[in-house]
Amino acid sequence: MIQAEIKSLLREDISILIKIANSGKHYLCDCGEASQLTVKEIQSVSAVFISHTHIDHFSNFDGIFRHQIGSGERVVICGPKNIHHQIEARLKSYTWNLIDEKAIEYEIREIISPEEINVYILRPPHWNLELVKTQNFLFEDDQVKIDFAILDHKTDSIAYLFKEKDSVTFHEEASGFKKGKWISELKTAFENNDQDLEIQIEGAAYKASDLFHLLTLNPGHKLGVIMDHAADEENYTKIKTVFNEANLMYIESFYKDSDREFAQLNHHSFASASGKIMRECKVKEAIPIHFSRRYTETDVIEIETAFYKAFREN
Repeated sequence: MIQAEIKSLLREDISILIKIANSGKHYLCDCGEASQLTVKEIQSVSAVFISHTHIDHFSNFDGIFRHQIGSGERVVICGPKNIHHQIEARLKSYTWNLIDEKAIEYEIREIISPEEINVYILRPPHWNLELVKTQNFLFEDDQVKIDFAILDHKTDSIAYLFKEKDSVTFHEEASGFKKGKWISELKTAFENNDQDLEIQIEGAAYKASDLFHLLTLNPGHKLGVIMDHAADEENYTKIKTVFNEANLMYIESFYKDSDREFAQLNHHSFASASGKIMRECKVKEAIPIHFSRRYTETDVIEIETAFYKAFREN
């Protein structure tokens, strides 16, 4: 199952580590100051997902690549328009005369629109951008597939949905057949909805759809992270499209309800607004995050109380 750990303390800038059970791969959402993020965890990060490049979400990027240089790995970085130039500028601001060209490779995925992702490569020591291709999906590996929404924060702010791959369970006790390669063939037919595929079992041929009752689809766990966004209907329409019925959501709740005028002025959300949109999305569990640094622990309790009241309201 996908797990998330907030690595920043109260009054530190936000950073969330995403882990996959039984996997050494980690993913990082935003690069704010995060005193709880260890070097070992950073070195296990295979992809970084940047919502936007305001300083409180991007200031620790130097600390991230500081501990990745020399790994020889390819690290994917996803983010909004112009993210490739901003990362290039950060990397080129240092002297790299002692770094081998194979020390690391960054693959930058710039989100232009839901259907247009520009992919760039950056390599040391010169860090010159190379446009590789344009594709219509953001990220997928053996563990997860990433969907996203482009929200408005007076700049593009990307909200990410991490979805585990669906799995299929075979019910051996109900089959009456001996195990064999036909099980994997059946699962593949099931996943591809290939109902007419002929499955050979113990010398006899069966139509795949006649055996589908032996299988159960287990939908992958869905975990979402929504950072800074204006509390308006245009954003909420996008949020509902992508994050509906997610298992677990982390959502920006920057201001107290009593400070909602500052939320409107600064294109942020506030406690009850974030709770309400999560309730409307029918998510199973939601957690408010990313509070204004001016707030005390008492203020945060007030935010959480208002958030959960709106989220759980019948």
